[in-house]
Amino acid sequence: MIKVFKIGGNVVDNDEALSRFLDDFAAIEGEKVLIHGGGKLATRLCQQLGIETRMVEGRRITDRDTLDVCTMVYAGLINKRIVAALNARGCKALGLSGADAGVIPARKRNPEPIDFGYVGDIEGDKVDHAFIQHLLENGVTPVFCALTHDGNGNMLNTNADSVASSVAIAAARFAPTQLVFCFEKDGVLVDIDDPDSLIETINQATFDDLKAKGIIAAGMVPKVTGALKAVSQGVTEVVIKNSANISNNRGTTIK
Repeated sequence: MIKVFKIGGNVVDNDEALSRFLDDFAAIEGEKVLIHGGGKLATRLCQQLGIETRMVEGRRITDRDTLDVCTMVYAGLINKRIVAALNARGCKALGLSGADAGVIPARKRNPEPIDFGYVGDIEGDKVDHAFIQHLLENGVTPVFCALTHDGNGNMLNTNADSVASSVAIAAARFAPTQLVFCFEKDGVLVDIDDPDSLIETINQATFDDLKAKGIIAAGMVPKVTGALKAVSQGVTEVVIKNSANISNNRGTTIK
């Protein structure tokens, strides 16, 4: 089974948590893919440069200056640090954006009702699954950052959870695939401060209810939305769990 892991900014931004996760990830046998975010570092750099950060439901509004920062941070600093760390651990990793080899095409999001700027929505059926398959079958572990392209020379900032879901759906076209969203909590919690309030399973109906109640909000919305989409399009299993415990069974399963 192919295992697709996604780590978010709270893991990327914590040296100890990231190192522990990379130790565990590198030790996983078989074919695997890693997708990473990095929004927290991009936000800090934007602040240092005097660029305003605006978010709507966990999604960044990306003007031209913000896009430049995201490209430098995601595809450069964070991606290459992770790739170097994985190779040091004996994992043959290759850093990629969606523009590399044209593997993840996207279209610029419609400016109505909210203009997100240079933000991409992935055209899922156009993700180059054969390219991903070629890398995996040759022992290469792809490490994707949260950037795509429009096919006309333009980079697009894209939610990392959406990238992970689309890559997992593409991988599921040629092999059974598990998608694992990793962050600093044990899964989706009713009370984010109470680890014992873990919600063990979520389906479309429970998601709609939890979102309406505000229990699932902000950045968790695209995460669960992407998970539900992945399950509906052939991904064998989706789990949301703590990056420190990727080898155990604790987490929220999306059905």
